[in-house]
Amino acid sequence: MTTRQRLDNLLSQRILVLDGAMGTMIQRHKLSEAGFRGERFARHPRDLKGDNDLLVLTRPDAIREIHDQYLEAGADIIETNTFNSTAVAQADYGLESIVYELNAEAARLAKAAAAGWTAKTPDKPRFVAGSIGPTNRTLSISPDVNNPSLRAITFDELRAAYEEQVRGLIDGGVDLLLLETIFDTLNAKAGIVAIENVFEEKDVRLPLMISVT
Repeated sequence: MTTRQRLDNLLSQRILVLDGAMGTMIQRHKLSEAGFRGERFARHPRDLKGDNDLLVLTRPDAIREIHDQYLEAGADIIETNTFNSTAVAQADYGLESIVYELNAEAARLAKAAAAGWTAKTPDKPRFVAGSIGPTNRTLSISPDVNNPSLRAITFDELRAAYEEQVRGLIDGGVDLLLLETIFDTLNAKAGIVAIENVFEEKDVRLPLMISVT
């Protein structure tokens, strides 16, 4: 039975529960700059505090704990800690080069947590959704009110960034994809095109959910 079939079967019986916010849970750990950096990024030239997605590499124990807390609370689907894991968003921290790794490792981490809880309660399977955030750029609105035609990013640049993220999430083993917190429908279109391109490239197809704000 495919993941889509299992999800459809469960959804025909009951509502499935998604986990909650990751950022506020991370804040409870009160991590310092050094806590975000870890040993690997101790000499990185830019500040890294606040780059929550980096914690899948520097503090995987903290992210795994959060996944476990949501699963223990009854979540059927947990999201990967990858809301900002695109080259577009990671450019703020100078970490564009590790985007694929961030996504693949985040997926593996969440998948391990979900598998562990599924083993404990086989009658309640758990799933992992690959979180794909809207990025910190918009395709439809100018960043300069005095220059309405200006755009901070092109459609093809955003699509390519999404494709890199999706490859990592799929290779890491997510069960479905979540294009989330969309505030610009053109950004969403770039994400959907990217997802379809990677599906074709990898000859795979996963369920896709979209949330808008």
